[in-house]
Amino acid sequence: DRDRHRDRDDRGGRRRHHRDRDNDREENRGRDRPSRRDERMEEDESEADDAAPVKSFDDLRLKPALLRGIYAYGFERPSAIQQRAIRPIVRGRDVIAQSQSGTGKTAVFSIASLQMLDERVHDPQVLVLSPTRELAEQTQRVMRSLGDFMNVKVHCCIGGKSLGEDLRELQRGGVHVVSGTPGRVFDMIQRR
Repeated sequence: DRDRHRDRDDRGGRRRHHRDRDNDREENRGRDRPSRRDERMEEDESEADDAAPVKSFDDLRLKPALLRGIYAYGFERPSAIQQRAIRPIVRGRDVIAQSQSGTGKTAVFSIASLQMLDERVHDPQVLVLSPTRELAEQTQRVMRSLGDFMNVKVHCCIGGKSLGEDLRELQRGGVHVVSGTPGRVFDMIQRR
């Protein structure tokens, strides 16, 4: 019975019956946007673009003032981890980056954060938590240096310094980035 409703092409293969075409049209009617499958494919392509290593900092299309800060800091080319991690972070992806000491991880999140930051908003937009005071201070120094040509203020909140001074600095406004240790930052949030 099926063969009565279907034709065969010259090579013996099955040709679609007009009812099949009509059903396809009916299923696709009203589709103004891509299907979920299409969206997933676009997402996969976008993720592939994110993971593709870049050859230079210029390829990242960063803010000109940030780019000046990067080159003034002494960077010439992105390290392996910087080639792969900066772009996805800037595009809003969650990234876990593991690499040996001294490979440029601090610069990865510093560059990405400074790129995403709105200098016109004079409130904290970035919070960097570090396990030690030394790392929190190092992060502050790196972010200040990279953002040297930007109008960015970075404050370090760590134990061993005046809590009152930290609170006043943040209440005064103008701080874009807070680098600190979990204990001090939590304490400041509690006292807020």
